[in-house]
Amino acid sequence: MASDLKTIRTDHTGALRRPEWLNHLYERAGEGNASPDEVRAGQGRAVREVIEQQEALGLPVVSDGEFCRIGGFQESFGGAVSGFDAQPYVFQRRAAQATASASARPGEAPQRIETGLSGPGTAIYNRLPVKERLQLVRNLIAEEYARASKVAGVPVKVTLIGPDRISQRFEYENSRDVYADMDAFLTDVIAIERQMIAEAVDAGCRYIQIDEPGYTAYVDPPLLKQMRERGEDPEANLERSIRADNAVIADFPGVTFGVHICRGNSGGRGGAGWHREGTYDDIAEQLFAGLKFDRFLLEYDSEMAGSFEALRHFPRHKVAVLGLLSNHGDVETPEYLHRRLEEASRFIDLDRVALCPRCGFGSADEETQWGKFAVMQQVASEVWG
Repeated sequence: MASDLKTIRTDHTGALRRPEWLNHLYERAGEGNASPDEVRAGQGRAVREVIEQQEALGLPVVSDGEFCRIGGFQESFGGAVSGFDAQPYVFQRRAAQATASASARPGEAPQRIETGLSGPGTAIYNRLPVKERLQLVRNLIAEEYARASKVAGVPVKVTLIGPDRISQRFEYENSRDVYADMDAFLTDVIAIERQMIAEAVDAGCRYIQIDEPGYTAYVDPPLLKQMRERGEDPEANLERSIRADNAVIADFPGVTFGVHICRGNSGGRGGAGWHREGTYDDIAEQLFAGLKFDRFLLEYDSEMAGSFEALRHFPRHKVAVLGLLSNHGDVETPEYLHRRLEEASRFIDLDRVALCPRCGFGSADEETQWGKFAVMQQVASEVWG
């Protein structure tokens, strides 16, 4: 099974559209009108139903939709540790989150959405100092795997935010009484994430995805400027993050590791805005050769990601999971996906390729989400059998 997971032809990035009744339950819980037992029962029902739907479509690996992360995907680490000078995670509807972070207004053209700013907020979403050394207080991914694997008939993947994003959201300059430098901080991050992964693996998990949206910062002019203004060397940051990611996933035999590299959930065709500028090309060789992951989940649903030419740097033993399906807008046609795969085949053999949506489906409607998965499965069957 471990070998099969490395080469599965369809995949997704973990986050799925949360049912509206579960949102209402979280709202009631926040108001004090739903008990912890009610919340746990609702989460169990939601996870069971979303896994049943994924299995009905024939997905070879499923997730719990990240339904139990009330604060979003970065809660996988930020909500698992103590030590950050952070506010607690609370439920917010995506529309409210988007309004708070986006500079665009309804009816305006899409604009850049600034995230990760210094200031009060939750860990990893905001750039924050620490008040004491990080400690693991709750292994969210092990909990998620235990809950999902009880109701799944196919392998379950879990997702964990990676050390590059965590380092970019660490206000080291105001934390030197706790960590002397970034290397000292990342030593603890790596140790904690390895413990989280080890406990999930011991429970039976064989596919773990590391989310690294921060890697596209190294081709993004505004964020490169911010790094340099803080006195950082972006190239040194990138090299350190690659080493840290490799350290996190080292020596887990029989486990498939994927890495998701994107610009955030709001970009692509039909999205509200974007988090990153620039293409993969300038860092492709360094990332694809340097990161020791089995699978690379990449966004390729719009021209913003650049051409497929960066795929020429892909090592033969790794799989490029191409995010050709947008997480917004109309369901893609089979003809469109076939054409895009043919374009990609000019730079990489299709036997080293798989299909996925570009990012999570937190802000898409369920009909669109499942329609996109269905056409993805259809095209994969037609291309690879």
